Amino acid sequence: MPQRQSKNPPRANTPESSSNTASSPILRIGPAGWSYPDWTGYVYPFRRPKNFHEAAYLAEFFDTIEINTSFYQPLRPDHGAQWLDRVAANPRFVFTAKLWQRFTHDPAPAASLSAAADERAVRAGFDVLRAANKLGAVLLQFPFSFHRTKETVSYLASVLKRFSDYPLVVEVRHASWNSSETLALLHSHNAGFCNIDQPIIGRSLTPSAQATSPVGYIRLHGRRYDTWFTDDTSIPAHERYNYLYTSEELAPWITRVRKVTEHARDTFVVTNNHFQGKSVVNALQLISILKRSKVKVPEPLRQYYPELDSIADAPPAEPTLFPLAGAATSPKK
Repeated sequence: MPQRQSKNPPRANTPESSSNTASSPILRIGPAGWSYPDWTGYVYPFRRPKNFHEAAYLAEFFDTIEINTSFYQPLRPDHGAQWLDRVAANPRFVFTAKLWQRFTHDPAPAASLSAAADERAVRAGFDVLRAANKLGAVLLQFPFSFHRTKETVSYLASVLKRFSDYPLVVEVRHASWNSSETLALLHSHNAGFCNIDQPIIGRSLTPSAQATSPVGYIRLHGRRYDTWFTDDTSIPAHERYNYLYTSEELAPWITRVRKVTEHARDTFVVTNNHFQGKSVVNALQLISILKRSKVKVPEPLRQYYPELDSIADAPPAEPTLFPLAGAATSPKK
């Protein structure tokens, strides 16, 4: 996105506008979601121990997970409390969560008489996480069809005002939002800009490294050009996210993440290319590179993705004489 000139409102990428403090910025990297059937045998073991929970398991490897179920319906307070218990063993862990799609994908009902009740339902779940200081960001994910117009700008401002007491981050996908006015709007509401990697088709928003609030945010969706906008019902929905980034493709994002962390207090990097654990693979690679360290790697994931061996902090738990079917041959896509 273009940088603003000095005569415009405060620039997004400046320490003054990000309200950064003297303390060191915090970087958390993790996957989007955890409840995927195709992760069994890839990320999670086939035979799960008693009381196994996916979030607790992932918290052994990551300091954040983006809650995506809150996009489809408001997060239930009892579920939020249970998840807090599940990740308690990792004191550095903080959730991020997506705002209910009723406020991002269906503006008419969101402005209706039911909006107050909908807001209460959303807040009931988020407040459980916030009370425990475990809600790092609330993501407002708008669709590609949400173009920048006078009406949509007004609507976005109203939603930002409605939920202004949360650490908000806005994801837009259409290039019409590629403007200094967008950055100024978010900055004025103390909301973060979500930098995304997505297939660049038509007027898709291109990669960026913006920070308009103390919360920096990056989301990597993969680059499945052939399935991103498909209407073919015969193609499974997960194929949109069946993509493994190469080291060469991650390299520019390493630079962007570092730039965002210079101007944000808390930065979250979320990998959404989730099919068969690819988001976990790329998240681990990003952690290893950005934090210059070896990482703990889930078993049996490394059997399918041997590139993890070079960044693993320990050898495989058990030598594998007969690799799992498909190991080392998983297509990039």
